[in-house]
Amino acid sequence: MHRDPPPTLFARSNGIELAYDSFGDPDAQPLLLIMGLGTQMIAWDEAFCEQLAARGYRVIRFDNRDIGQSTRLTAAGIPDIGALLAQALAGVATDPARVPYTLTDMADDAVGLLDALGIASAHIVGASMGGAIAQEIALRHPRRVRTLVSIMATSGGSGLPPPRPEALQVLMTPAPTDRDGYIARQQQVMKILRAGDDPEEEALDAARAQRAFERGLNPPGYARQLAAIIASGSRRERLSLLRTPTLVIHGDADPLVPIECGMDVARSVPGARMVTIPNMGHALPKQTWAPVIDAIADHAVWTD
Repeated sequence: MHRDPPPTLFARSNGIELAYDSFGDPDAQPLLLIMGLGTQMIAWDEAFCEQLAARGYRVIRFDNRDIGQSTRLTAAGIPDIGALLAQALAGVATDPARVPYTLTDMADDAVGLLDALGIASAHIVGASMGGAIAQEIALRHPRRVRTLVSIMATSGGSGLPPPRPEALQVLMTPAPTDRDGYIARQQQVMKILRAGDDPEEEALDAARAQRAFERGLNPPGYARQLAAIIASGSRRERLSLLRTPTLVIHGDADPLVPIECGMDVARSVPGARMVTIPNMGHALPKQTWAPVIDAIADHAVWTD
């Protein structure tokens, strides 16, 4: 059972409104958590956030644009994901003008949230698409990033292993919009993404899915976020110029973003360190919290 969350607050950022909350001492070192594709901020479990806050941080999580309770870009329409993917698979770069927004816009959203909260710089931690957004923040706004943690994310570079077929199918299959259908599918999705049986987590999946459903689904927003990933291309060459202290965390059983993708990020960023979590898939089940939190806390040290 999830813990009671702190109150959801709202901030204007980059021309939109972002829903966010925070944990820990407001005067502690700020640490911003960024979640992945089509995933609400509540996927950063309250107990995970509390344990991280107890290590000396003000932990802030938020809904990316087009998900949860943040602004929905409805007027932007729904991109043709099939056409974008076909072009990408053919090795043809997507013109960013063809999509409603890119990961750079989402990175600027996060920086705008820091602005709204009066935070000059923070530790930035992102998971999956959130890791790609975190990379973009460090590239575009290096002075705003004390340390960078990229979890189960890719550089977007060419030549990396693709998702496993069952994980790719999960990525490309629209979620049902009825309550029972959505909950049932999320149970299946998480079982695939965790890449193994986990009875403790499986017992929580239905309640987590119901909570996400009640906060509000936005299938067109999922499509726009996926288009943003496709159109943003590779960060590999730019990452070689990064001077932000960088930690890469990846599971060796990730079916969606294979561990070679994390290794590529670590190789691309000068001085980056990598922590591999055994048996971790594309999720953060409770059994991974201790090593992940330890790794973040060991890395995210505030220096003047």
